[in-house]
Amino acid sequence: MKGLAGGIAAILLAVAAYIGFSSVFTVSQTDQALVLRFGQLIKIVQEPGLNFKLPFIDTVVRIDKRILALDLAEKEVVAADQKRLIVDAFARYRIINPLLFYQSLKTVEIANNQLDNFLESALRNYVGASTFQNVVRDRRSELMAQIKEEVNQKAKERGIEIVDVRIRRADLPDANSQAVYTRMQTALQREAAEFRAQGQEAAQRIRAKADRDVVVILAEANRDAERVRGEGDGTRNGIFAEAYSQDKDFFSFYRSMQAYEQSLVGDTRLVLSPDSEFFRYFRFPSGAPPAKASGQ
Repeated sequence: MKGLAGGIAAILLAVAAYIGFSSVFTVSQTDQALVLRFGQLIKIVQEPGLNFKLPFIDTVVRIDKRILALDLAEKEVVAADQKRLIVDAFARYRIINPLLFYQSLKTVEIANNQLDNFLESALRNYVGASTFQNVVRDRRSELMAQIKEEVNQKAKERGIEIVDVRIRRADLPDANSQAVYTRMQTALQREAAEFRAQGQEAAQRIRAKADRDVVVILAEANRDAERVRGEGDGTRNGIFAEAYSQDKDFFSFYRSMQAYEQSLVGDTRLVLSPDSEFFRYFRFPSGAPPAKASGQ
């Protein structure tokens, strides 16, 4: 009997422990919980900690309260100027009304699917009404704010708040980008060719001016050289004339020595008569035969 009583007591203790364990639940810092009783809301727990519920009757549904990410797949959108764009966008959201969220969507996966559709629709509406330049540069921030507002209006009906919407990238398709690159390359090559032609033209002008300056400088230099040589020759002739007038015999001797020096350079063969006037200083050191004494 004691053994049977001990077994029953152990069973009762185990049942009591199980019932006690089933009557408590914890909520972490990243979650919020709904306590439902036969499908009806009993309470919403948004603070972390230990909480109580009726065992076997109440159901606890945990819902994430962190900021969640939604990455939209790349979409092709036609802008207002008929340019095809590849748009890559994302959104960040959080669940602010867990009961409404649970009643309308139940899970984050379903929420992501619906928000994906909302975001794609808003992108097509606003990007399709804008030009390529506005999407890429001029009104990008304004467009993201408008898209966020539109998606937020639909999301709040499901207990969700959109924290941020961003257009990560908005580019032309690869084929269009290559065509644009080719046009840019052609335009730059044409511009470079024009610059080279202008440079060559400028170089020709500079070379022509330099050649003209060289001709002018050489002509002026030759003119000045001729003038200087003329002045030098005139000075030399004046010196020679003055020397001749001072000592005619010495001047004649000096000029003869110069003539001998120039004629004996290189080939020294001369066909002249020994009695020639050219050799008078060889025959007579004074340049003239000695005078004959009177009476001879």
